[in-house]
Amino acid sequence: MAMKLFTNNAAIRLNMIDADVTYFPEFLSSQEADALFKELLEHTPWQQDDITVFGKTHKQPRLTALYAYNEKTYSYSNITMVPHNFNKELLNIKSRIENKVHEVFTTCLLNLYRDGTDSNGWHADDEKELGVNPIIASLSLGAERLFHFKHKYNTDLRERLILKHGSLLLMKGATQHNWLHQIPKTKKPIRKRINLTFRIIH
Repeated sequence: MAMKLFTNNAAIRLNMIDADVTYFPEFLSSQEADALFKELLEHTPWQQDDITVFGKTHKQPRLTALYAYNEKTYSYSNITMVPHNFNKELLNIKSRIENKVHEVFTTCLLNLYRDGTDSNGWHADDEKELGVNPIIASLSLGAERLFHFKHKYNTDLRERLILKHGSLLLMKGATQHNWLHQIPKTKKPIRKRINLTFRIIH
C-alpha cells in the first residue's frame, strides 16, 4: 500500500489511524551520517544473543548493543540486556534528537544489520518498562531498508516506507498499542545498516 504523507518542512507525518508517526528523511547530512556510521560500526561492543520466539531458541538475526545513562536493564523476547554508559558520540546525537522531538531519552538500543539476511520480525515496542505510551526515536545509518507496519486489529491496514541513511523515525502515542512493525529479510545484495532506537525506560 502506498504511504500517504503530510509534509511540514523537514517533518513528514504518516497518515496512519490509531498511531502517531513522524519521519524526518534528512535529519543528518550525508557527511554527518557517514561519520557516525563509521564510528559506531568500528567501536560499538556488538553482541549476538539467543532469542526465543514461539518456544524456539535461535541466534538473533542481527547484532545489538545497549547504552544508557543509568544501570537499568532492558528485556525483550527472553533477552535481558545490561547497558553500557553513553559515550560522547551517542550523547551528542541523543541531544540533537531530543531538541528535535522535545523528549528526553534514557536509553538507546543499537541494531546492526550485517546484510539482507539480518532482520527484525513483526513486533511492537510495548514492554512494560517503556511506559503506557512508549516513545521510540529511531535513527537509520548505512544501507536503506524497507520498514513495514501492520495494524494489530485490522488486517487490511498495512503501510511501508524506506528508511534512508541519516533519517529519523519517531513513533509515539498509541502506535505501539495498535501497530506492529518489522525490518524484513531481503535477497537483494545489501550493505550494513545500523539503527539507534532511543527510548525512555521508567
